[in-house]
Amino acid sequence: MDVQKNGFLSIEQVKDTYLAGKVSGKAKAQEISFNDILKQKSQIMIPRQDLRFSKHAAGRLEERNIALSDEQMIRLNDAARKASEKGIKESLVIVDSLAFIVNVPNNTVVTALDRTDSEDNVFTNIDGAVIV
Repeated sequence: MDVQKNGFLSIEQVKDTYLAGKVSGKAKAQEISFNDILKQKSQIMIPRQDLRFSKHAAGRLEERNIALSDEQMIRLNDAARKASEKGIKESLVIVDSLAFIVNVPNNTVVTALDRTDSEDNVFTNIDGAVIV
């Protein structure tokens, strides 16, 4: 029933015209959430950036004879990405027996150490941790 005489359709008419039979239990189950779409588009728009190592962190790796494998580097980058998604700014990232402090907004490892070298395993000035 056309309630309005100005030529515009009512909400019920639009709903009946465009949504009739299109929303079913199966369609609802297969819908993609807004968050999933946002993550997908964000990854397309923002190219993946590998972590940089500060001069201090590079020096620590060298003096402690720490060599990262390709697989460990991938996990470290993935952990930094996860920290970013959670809004962490300064993150402790633990990869195997190695510990890294990562400045997430700058995508930079600021220090690195072997957890077995740390005397008391106390990490300060972080607001999150990722263990991979």
